[in-house]
Amino acid sequence: MAEILTESELAQRWMLDPDVIFLNHGSFGATPIAVLEEQARIRHRIETEPLQFFDHHYLDELDRARAVLGEFLGATTDGLAFLTNATTGVNTVLNNIRLQEGEELLVTDHEYNACRNAINAAAERAGARVLVVRIPFPLASEDEVVERILDGISERTRLLLVDHVTSQTGLVLPIGRLVREVQGKGVDVLVDGAHAPGMVSLDLDALGAAYYTGNCHKWLCAPKGAAFLYVRADLVEGLRPLVISHGANAGAETRSRFHLEHDWTGTRDPSAWLAVPSALREMESMVEGGWEAVLRRNRKLVLKGRESLCETLGIDPPCQESMIGSLASLPLPAGDDGSVNELFPFDRLQERLFTDFRIEVPVISWPSPPNRVIRISAQLYNRPEQYEMLGEALRVLLEI
Repeated sequence: MAEILTESELAQRWMLDPDVIFLNHGSFGATPIAVLEEQARIRHRIETEPLQFFDHHYLDELDRARAVLGEFLGATTDGLAFLTNATTGVNTVLNNIRLQEGEELLVTDHEYNACRNAINAAAERAGARVLVVRIPFPLASEDEVVERILDGISERTRLLLVDHVTSQTGLVLPIGRLVREVQGKGVDVLVDGAHAPGMVSLDLDALGAAYYTGNCHKWLCAPKGAAFLYVRADLVEGLRPLVISHGANAGAETRSRFHLEHDWTGTRDPSAWLAVPSALREMESMVEGGWEAVLRRNRKLVLKGRESLCETLGIDPPCQESMIGSLASLPLPAGDDGSVNELFPFDRLQERLFTDFRIEVPVISWPSPPNRVIRISAQLYNRPEQYEMLGEALRVLLEI
């Protein structure tokens, strides 16, 4: 039986500043201390004798890590490759589909900005068109998502890029229905699952999406730089990485061309990938009941936090509970157009929450200024009273 830890003991498993109320696991994740220590041991092995490691051990160890990840994802490993982040996965697929002039790529207005930029660039290169489906938020039901996306499909649609969990609005989309119905119309689906692994249960083989990419550094709590791309079996052959390297003409007697090319695109630090099994084990061990209990606990906590903040803001929940995982976004009163930081714009209210109250939580201009949402996360190190403290801070700063 797993050790039952108190909330304070769970928080001590992370390196997070105890003086900060950290409600933003969703942006960059946070890695448990034990996993960082395992990554350090891996790096030590590499640096002790780099040639021996890369020439004699690297590929076997990568295969073992891939097998562990594949089992967790419900994914056969033939089309499973490690990447540095989900954005790289999206770019990899878009670089492979060979768009024709006049074809259409479909995306929702909730898609992550980096991936919107990638799909826009792919369309521009080919003379194709990006069609953006508007999904309202607040949202009445999952059916509205499916209906609007299906209405956007035409005979020219080549690919749907869709979030499994939307970044800005924290919605768990009905991905199973979307994949079945969209691919039933002959349109491939690329799922941007950046937030999904470790937040919702996955069975990628059963899902059947043409392509699925996700991060391991977010809700799996692996080190940063760990992500994956899953390619359905009938599409694996000829799917090439963004960087062409030694694998392009290596002998393929014992390894597939897909793995030869994706597993080695040049010298890099693979320790984040090799530490993924450690992250899976560490998170599973923290709560009695393993990963299923982790998912339940985080979801229950974020729903409780959402309920508390809805009461503070005097609003109804903006979506059904069935569309919530470990993230929840809530509309805020309109603000000014005072974003900070050009690369990662954020509202000045976010800065005030941190500087005045030591609360780390994103306030996102969405869909565009002055409209904005606040997005809370729930991870094992969080506690119910932290969301109440956020509510009290919002009362002061918003004068409500």
